[in-house]
Amino acid sequence: MSIPESPLTFAVGETAVSGVYARPGDPFASLVVAHGAGSGMEHPFLAGFTRALNAQSVATLRFNFPYREAGRKFPDRPPAAISAWRAAMAEARARSDGEPVWAAGKSFGGRMASMAVAEGMEAAGLVYLGYPLHPPGKPEKIRDEHLYGLSLPMLFLQGTRDPFATPGLLEAVVARIGSRATLQWCEGGGHTFEVAGLKRTPEEVGAALAGPVAAFMKRHTV
Repeated sequence: MSIPESPLTFAVGETAVSGVYARPGDPFASLVVAHGAGSGMEHPFLAGFTRALNAQSVATLRFNFPYREAGRKFPDRPPAAISAWRAAMAEARARSDGEPVWAAGKSFGGRMASMAVAEGMEAAGLVYLGYPLHPPGKPEKIRDEHLYGLSLPMLFLQGTRDPFATPGLLEAVVARIGSRATLQWCEGGGHTFEVAGLKRTPEEVGAALAGPVAAFMKRHTV
């Protein structure tokens, strides 16, 4: 049985952005989910991911960044994206019943979530759906400095063929973060977790990630 989804809008500064909220009966946690740089909250990957989480007793709120809402292609600068994250988390908390509220994001969305937490945004934990550790082909331009100061549980879900994260580099980053970080590889997966020779829709790909995410959240829910 699918959980009903409710469209919503909330303010980010002087603008408004769209979101979709779904709440199963008696969820053990809420997860706010942000999209990647090249797509919005309506992408089938994110829809499949959040709907599968709803089936595992997780309330979800996925939302658009302001640039996407305005129809622009170039992502918001970090200050604007972080403001959007703060507003989305506040919206999720207002709709919660006191359960832990986590933050997750696909690529850009996850990195902006981690930067928001580094700047003081409260979250029960972070989930990265393909962390963009460096631009493709440029492993020297690593984006990791802010991660080492984070003290909350973090799950890195990453494809082994993702050009945005050289496996050895990401493993070293996670090892340096320490026991609060967990890295789970998706064998053969690219940046959108597609696997060559395995025919799945984007919605099915996203839904397949819900299991490990829900399990990780449960392990770290007091």
